Amino acid sequence: MKARVHVMLKDGVLDPQGKAIAQALGRLGFAGVNEVRQGKYIELDLAETDRAKARAAVEQMCGRLLANTVIETYAIEIAE
Repeated sequence: MKARVHVMLKDGVLDPQGKAIAQALGRLGFAGVNEVRQGKYIELDLAETDRAKARAAVEQMCGRLLANTVIETYAIEIAE
């Protein structure tokens, strides 16, 4: 199974990389970009064949390593 994890900073957490991206886009002539929030995308190839067990394992991975749950949120997609 494949697991896709999207990790983003929580609302209200400063995002200096997002701000830098927004400024660079403006300098490159891309007008109308009001805000940029950057995150990370992680793809995992899992040996697990049970969808519920795969999701549970990825939830644990996110809670322990992949996301800093104090300042980040995450969304998990499981595909076969």
